[in-house]
Amino acid sequence: MVALLLLAACGQRPSEILEVNMDDVNIGEFQISSVTMNEIIQNIASPIEVAALINSLNIPFSTSYLADPENLSTSTNSFEMAYNLGVLSADLGYLNMYEKTGTAVNYLSGINRLADALQIGQFFDIATIIQLATTSSDLDSLMFITINSFNNMEDYLRETDRSNLSALMIAGVWMESLFLATQVAVQNSNEDLKSMIGEQKLILNDLLLILNDHKNEEVINGYINDLEIIKSIYDDVKITYVVDEPQTIEKDGMLMIIQSEASNVMMSDQTLQKIIEVTEQLRNMHMNIKS
Repeated sequence: MVALLLLAACGQRPSEILEVNMDDVNIGEFQISSVTMNEIIQNIASPIEVAALINSLNIPFSTSYLADPENLSTSTNSFEMAYNLGVLSADLGYLNMYEKTGTAVNYLSGINRLADALQIGQFFDIATIIQLATTSSDLDSLMFITINSFNNMEDYLRETDRSNLSALMIAGVWMESLFLATQVAVQNSNEDLKSMIGEQKLILNDLLLILNDHKNEEVINGYINDLEIIKSIYDDVKITYVVDEPQTIEKDGMLMIIQSEASNVMMSDQTLQKIIEVTEQLRNMHMNIKS
């Protein structure tokens, strides 16, 4: 179920190398075809994956990692609202994974206000979602309906020529998810968590490709510059892949060959510390929080 519950993405596939068809590129005005854009967006890490890993490590829940939904719902700039919508969606994934449905209601209300302001609230059935959050123990249904709503909102933004806001929404998801992971890493030394943080190097490259499609817009260029700071630190992270022997399995009376591979993330503790510090600084700056 977790593999299907994605927000603004359909899962992280770090082993897949995406190539931009140069026929889709206009020299002097970089544009990405819709097909390539969809593939890139599908490759952005889901906050559910981050929250699921944190939860699986038996790391206690903490509200100190989360943004304040009241502060983020008062933005008047559409760019900030789109970015903050992504931030709150990442936090909501964390809350749902820990089954903090009562606390999640405040985040749902903040998300609803931002979605309405961006004229995409029609894809967010706040009444049904809050009812599920407060009266139902069916966590899978709650996560499915909320994340499906976000997917529809992100699709609609792109379909209505507001892909710039869609890109910022995805950037907010990614930054807040990285912040959650790095803040947990401060208190908990774990190789799986460290590897996930290191693998974000690949995701960051895809995210910058999306944002650079709108680099002529001053506000978005500011976000690009900030992410480039993180990228410069990730340059010291090395990722290699080992392809395992293919396995033959039987499914539904048919033989299937499964090819698998394992990634090896090489990242020093010093580089991890730099990523933690810069991520916190930039994340808090965009939300006007003093570190």
